[in-house]
Amino acid sequence: MIKQNIKNKYVFLGDTDSINIEIIIKSFKKSKHKVQYIILCNIKEFKKSNIFKKSKILINEILNPINFENYKKSCINIFDIKDVSKKKYLNLLNQINVGNQLANSTGFDLITMPINKSTFKKEIEFIGMTEYLGSINKKKTFMLMYGDLFSIIPLTTHINLKEVHKFIKLNKLKSLLNNIFKNLNKLNSRLKFKNINFICYNPHCSEDKTLGNEDFLINKIIKKYKKIKGIFPADSAFKKFEKNTLFLSTYHDQALIPFKILNKKSLNLTVGLNYQRLSPSHGTAKDLKNKNRADLSSYLTCLLF
Repeated sequence: MIKQNIKNKYVFLGDTDSINIEIIIKSFKKSKHKVQYIILCNIKEFKKSNIFKKSKILINEILNPINFENYKKSCINIFDIKDVSKKKYLNLLNQINVGNQLANSTGFDLITMPINKSTFKKEIEFIGMTEYLGSINKKKTFMLMYGDLFSIIPLTTHINLKEVHKFIKLNKLKSLLNNIFKNLNKLNSRLKFKNINFICYNPHCSEDKTLGNEDFLINKIIKKYKKIKGIFPADSAFKKFEKNTLFLSTYHDQALIPFKILNKKSLNLTVGLNYQRLSPSHGTAKDLKNKNRADLSSYLTCLLF
């Protein structure tokens, strides 16, 4: 049963052709006394894993994931979600949907382990988990990458670079910023940012409009937001900053590259849902599967956040 003062979370296993199971197995002893969590997956797929077979850790099948019925700290607790199709993407979508329903029902955090987005994109229109959860919940969501040194919000995420300019037009940029501040205010008790810095769109902030008008437009808009500082050239913005600064960037890699290099602990937080969705800040790392080299830090950060 659910205990007071213990964090309760759901963990969507994600793609099994990855380092996901290795991370969960290796993290078990480090986390079992600090958080109660249920893995959401096809239990047969989990048991097929060689690293699980070698671990000698027992599996406990959860009967009722709403109230954590028959939960056992000494075991990896799994709620079995049967396959609904022979197609991998449909089974994973079903597991995601079950996780979303559970998190909405209980308010517990949902951790989603990495998936290979190409598995979905070959079959359906799928941008990413942040966008998918926003769509099925009819919410405007955005990605907040939270780090021990600084955090970032890319105003656009998994889209073609040539499409980014469409999102920094007057009305769209205002709408994005308004949504961000609306949700950041709700999180203020947990996430306190000393500064919010906006990164330029073009190199050197467009060099006095000689490289485009985009940064002139951005600067004109952000002046209306007292909390935002900038705009700052991207090539030097991360050289010197105060700890707990939040950077706003217009596109994904502009901020994700320095974020992943400089932060030792980090996670991906989806903002805008009725519950807290977290994800490790790495991918499936299929090339590292079964090589005993997976880094646990981001997943553990998600569990203990």
